[in-house]
Amino acid sequence: MSVDTESDDRDLEAELASAEAGQSGIPVDAVCVGCGRTRVKRASLEELDQPDADPTALEASDCTSFKHVCYPCQGATWWNPVAVLTGLLESERGE
Repeated sequence: MSVDTESDDRDLEAELASAEAGQSGIPVDAVCVGCGRTRVKRASLEELDQPDADPTALEASDCTSFKHVCYPCQGATWWNPVAVLTGLLESERGE
């Protein structure tokens, strides 16, 4: 599921701007398999096993899990993508 920047009570833009999201890659909403926390993370298309995909057309169901830091788990854990945040991606590109 691709989504824009709207979410219930979370500030997705602030999550993306935080150091916890990472420095490069496309923004995805993902769930940590260790603690169940849902956060915005950046992941490369290669990490998502979609090296040739158009990020704006990518669906979370097409993506694989990726490793990223989870601060509550205190280390690198697997994250399962639940949404590709196309609204954040487009706002970064100035679209």
